[in-house]
This record gives sequence, structure tokens and C-alpha cells, in this order.
Amino acid sequence: MTDSPASPFRVRRVVTSRAGGVSEPPYDTFNLGDHVGDDPAAVASNRARLAREIGLTPDRLVWMDQIHSRTVQVVTGPVEEPLDATDAVVTTQRDLALVVLTADCVPLLLSDERAGVIAAVHAGRVGARIGIVPRVLEAMVSVGASVGDIGAFLGPAASGDYYEVPASMRADVEKHLPGSATKTKKGTPGLDIRAGVRQQLLAAGISGVAQDPRDTMADRTLYSHRRAAPTGRLASVIWMDTSR
Repeated sequence: MTDSPASPFRVRRVVTSRAGGVSEPPYDTFNLGDHVGDDPAAVASNRARLAREIGLTPDRLVWMDQIHSRTVQVVTGPVEEPLDATDAVVTTQRDLALVVLTADCVPLLLSDERAGVIAAVHAGRVGARIGIVPRVLEAMVSVGASVGDIGAFLGPAASGDYYEVPASMRADVEKHLPGSATKTKKGTPGLDIRAGVRQQLLAAGISGVAQDPRDTMADRTLYSHRRAAPTGRLASVIWMDTSR
């Protein structure tokens, strides 16, 4: 959470865990993904609880139909359905929460408090490789943000310790997302997409990059698709709170 005395709002960020919901195994219990095979009623109940816990009504949460693309949408108010085929969403609206769902991919939350612009990004291996991060920065600037004023938060994701891939894939991703190539704890080719995204953000001129250190593949309080599929999805949420 960031508090700016000169601002009429506070930028708030929340990351959920597996605990506190009503979903049955293997989605137990606070699954927020509606596309993974869970009971729709359980997902709806969990989503309603998320809205309640952050002090908003369910219609003030913006969800995305994430497809590992580089599509960015700017929203100017509540939307009735998840944004179709979208992996990043930007807004200047207060009390409108942007939600990204993950279970190993990198959730990226961005904010320019001076301009009042926020974004939520699904930066998985494919999306990060093809440029979702530069696209969302461009979209934020287009509605008034300044790159030098943007702060970034990288949420829980699969780390290079366990994210094992073929050597050819590692080389290809490293070519497009420098800094992501690594070795796993076993000494095999690995990827650390958060490290690559972090390097990309810093290269773009964003100096404030915070990171949740948790590894979804190692931390069983979090969902991990690579560790155990099917499974649920975590939510990383950002909004500009005017309730103070």
C-alpha cells in the first residue's frame, strides 16, 4: 500500500492466497479463476468475498479473460463481463479494482500516483516474451502517466529455482526478454520471468520495482499450475481507494 499526502486517494494492492474460500479440492479453497473447472457458484462466492474484503462492491472489480497475449485495454468504468482476450488493463478511475489471475505467471501491478493511473498485467512466459510490458507502459502514458513516476510491484510467481524448460526455449525467451535465463536447483535450464520483467522495467526507466519473493512452485499456500494441475488461481489486485 502506498499513501501520498497530496493525493485524494491511496493506491492499494492485495495478493490473495489459497486460504479463506469455499472451493473444494483440488481448488481448495480461495480459487478466483472461473476457467479452471471449479464449481461456478464457489468461484462467485470467492469473488464476492474478495470484493467485500477490499471494501468494494463486486461490480467495481475488473476481470480479464487472459490468453497470454500483448493486448491492453483501457477501461473508464465498471465492465459487466471479463475483458475479452486481454492480458493487461489500465484505468484512471478511482475505486475501480483491476484484477490479474495467476498460478505461476508473473502478476505485475503498476501505478503513477501523481497522474492517477494504474494497471494490472498478466506477464507469463509467452506474454512477456512478445512484449506485454512495453505495451502497457505505452497505454499508461497515453492516458497521462509518466514513465519516471510509475512504480511497479511483481507478485508471487514461479522462480528460476524450479521453472525447468528445454534449453532451446530458455535461449529463445532470453533473446526477447534478457535477464530471464537461469539454471534450476537441479542444474537444468530454467527461466525466471520475474527477473526478466524486472530488467525490462528498469531499462524502460522505472526505478521503483518492488517484488513479493514467494515462489508459487515451492510455496504450498499458493496455487501453482506447474506443480499440480488442475488447480485454482491467485488474484493480484490494484485500485485507487478514496475511502479515507
